[in-house]
Amino acid sequence: MKDWELTKQFHSSFGSIQYDIEGEGPAIVLVHGTPWSSYNWRHLIPALRQWFTVYYYDLLGYGQSEKIDGADISLGVQNKVLAELLDHWGLQSPMVIGHDFGGTTVLRTHLLDKRDFQKIILVDPVAIGPWGSPFFAHVNQHEEAFKGIPAYIHESIVSTYVQGAQFKPMSGETLKGIIKPWLGGTGQNAFYRQMAQANQKYTDEIEPLYGNITTPTLIIWGEEDEWIPMKKGHILHGKIKGSLLETIPNTGHLVQEDSPTVLLAYLVNFLR
Repeated sequence: MKDWELTKQFHSSFGSIQYDIEGEGPAIVLVHGTPWSSYNWRHLIPALRQWFTVYYYDLLGYGQSEKIDGADISLGVQNKVLAELLDHWGLQSPMVIGHDFGGTTVLRTHLLDKRDFQKIILVDPVAIGPWGSPFFAHVNQHEEAFKGIPAYIHESIVSTYVQGAQFKPMSGETLKGIIKPWLGGTGQNAFYRQMAQANQKYTDEIEPLYGNITTPTLIIWGEEDEWIPMKKGHILHGKIKGSLLETIPNTGHLVQEDSPTVLLAYLVNFLR
């Protein structure tokens, strides 16, 4: 497997961000979720760059972006980082796609930082409370203990955890690409840090504002998502007036890996 590598760097107010830009045409920004990275957009970027200039990056504390012990990498910071990136890229009103926490980040950037988007696509976003698994809650209470577990046990935990997001069996190559940023001392600490800092308050403060969204919005949901049930998608669809909702069968939370071709068809149809 060829290593996934981001070649450009931006020094935000909160830490260094790795990113890349490909293609020509209208701007589109891809924002991944947790515990993922830009690696999970790899099936879509080659096609999207045929029509768009594709901007993609790793969230602070994720993938190849900076992982600083004790740093705030919560959802309360990620929207501020995205706002700074938009300024760095000189983008006034790009189209944007957010998956999972990336969807939360897009919504917070739009509603709290008042950044305009031409079109918004939300893929199985963390947007409607309550959310957060028992595992998240356990890590929140015992973060230091998880940081200290042997590396081989940590790798097993991460592997088992991420495979639960996909409905179809996850290939060894995909699994390797997903868990790579979370290995080693720095990666292990960062994995549990982002879980410990996950807090529903970051969606509670924007949920009452969803009715204010007038930007054309497409919501896409995997029908077999066991991390965030599809009923959350129907609730979000009802809160964002005029939004479109598309569901994909035989697909779990990690839509980009389960059904990249179907997802791409919905994306291109809506964006073009």
